Amino acid sequence: MPLLSKKQVLNLKLSSIPVDKLRELALKLGVDKRGSGADIVKKLLGCSDTGEVVDYFIKQNYTKQIETRRSIISDNELKKELGKVKSFSWGVVQGQLDQKIQTEYVRKFVRYKDLLNSVKVKLHDDITNYVICTWFNHWTTVLIEEHISIHSKVIPTLKNIKGVDIFFQGQPFDLKVTYLPRDYEPSYATETPKDLAIWMYENQGAQRFGADNRLFVVLLDKDNPEKSWELKRNFSLVFEKIDRFFDREMVSENDEISFTFGRETYTAVSKVLIITK
Repeated sequence: MPLLSKKQVLNLKLSSIPVDKLRELALKLGVDKRGSGADIVKKLLGCSDTGEVVDYFIKQNYTKQIETRRSIISDNELKKELGKVKSFSWGVVQGQLDQKIQTEYVRKFVRYKDLLNSVKVKLHDDITNYVICTWFNHWTTVLIEEHISIHSKVIPTLKNIKGVDIFFQGQPFDLKVTYLPRDYEPSYATETPKDLAIWMYENQGAQRFGADNRLFVVLLDKDNPEKSWELKRNFSLVFEKIDRFFDREMVSENDEISFTFGRETYTAVSKVLIITK
């Protein structure tokens, strides 16, 4: 999507607030809290000077969400748990577990005993590795996204809204924390990050296609790209780079890119932060 107006962005921010919290916000602003979520959003859009109040309200409630997570496990405890991962090997291609089970086990073996033996020998380890990698990626991303979302220049969303995780410099962004694609030249990526963004848009999976604005946080160990996963839990370095990025970066028409997907051309606003070691 191209750059949005203040009113369009405010509409997205309000749409990212759960209905019960919208009613609470309406009460604070002296607006009728009756009706559906869409009704309340419409009423709030009609108010003047609600932008700063909305931002403050969202940040307050997001902080409460983090506190709820921290009541289950603190940041330091979670980091220690993530530090226990010794290797990072998927074992199964992400998103193709069922296909692997069907092809290599269900349709291959006709003897029950052979099936169970094969599962014990190979599939158990594959699934364990898959779960560990997925768990590691999820919780490292949670900590990184939380750190980004509490930055003074960032407004997060309070509920899932398609294509929007944060608002930065008055624009919505889908936040993608990822690794440099395999076989993509590291030096070219760091020298021309805009081309990397275009490549990522054009090579996304068809089932998850989106042309929304995206902010890519790309992790890369230059000396050992296969060890980039370890860089993701180097939180002191990652957080330092993130803070520096959001302190200095601006969003403008210069961040607009065009890309092609399925013979169609799309426009999006994209920012890229490459964190290297």
